[in-house]
Amino acid sequence: MEPPAETLGGGWGEGHPNLPEGLAGHFLREELELNARLKEIEFPAPVSYVYNPLEYAWESHRLYVEQYCRSRKEVLILGMNPGPFGMVQTGHPRRPVLGLRCLRSEVSGARFWGLFRHLCGPSGPRSLFRSCFVHNLCPLAFLDERGRNVTPAELPPGPRGELLQACGAALDRVVRLLGVSTVVGVGRLAEQTARRALSGSEPMVRVVGLPHPSPRNPKANRGWQRDATDRLEQLGITRLLTPD
Repeated sequence: MEPPAETLGGGWGEGHPNLPEGLAGHFLREELELNARLKEIEFPAPVSYVYNPLEYAWESHRLYVEQYCRSRKEVLILGMNPGPFGMVQTGHPRRPVLGLRCLRSEVSGARFWGLFRHLCGPSGPRSLFRSCFVHNLCPLAFLDERGRNVTPAELPPGPRGELLQACGAALDRVVRLLGVSTVVGVGRLAEQTARRALSGSEPMVRVVGLPHPSPRNPKANRGWQRDATDRLEQLGITRLLTPD
């Protein structure tokens, strides 16, 4: 029997002080409740380490939510989970977490945020977050013993099912909280999980997909920004990003 994965990131789900008031505070509380549920799941091989940046990078995340999640949103752009050199910002326990001093770029993140930098123009985040919010389906990152990223789709069926069920239930609550009418799943797993979780929503929530920008996706290495722009245009989302 494989030993359980080592958890890196502090006491999952423990109360955090200084939650802001209003919508941002309610959103953060939902994330803490999900963290507490995920703490109950054991992740066997190939997972050796589980990173939870909402614990060790809580303050940065709190500031992000407090700044950009102050009002209800029309669109929720839903990622899969944190990237090793993006939100997680590490590759293996032998490497220190450098936070904002990390010099290595996360390709998926660079492509994703580069797309919205291009679409939003000089007004930048203000145009994006006026009607949209960016959120991850799963707050955890998984690494094997060599430090290779293990995506949620690569987890064994049992814990993968538990994980996605918990994350899907949390997504349903977040969508209701924010008043979201459209969820854009970035990648197949995020889209499919959102479809299942929101299938009975009232009022109905539109769930659509955007190709994942990861280098693991061969199509993403051939004009992902162009294809993603076309897709958002088809979905009527680029109209929401018009600069002030």
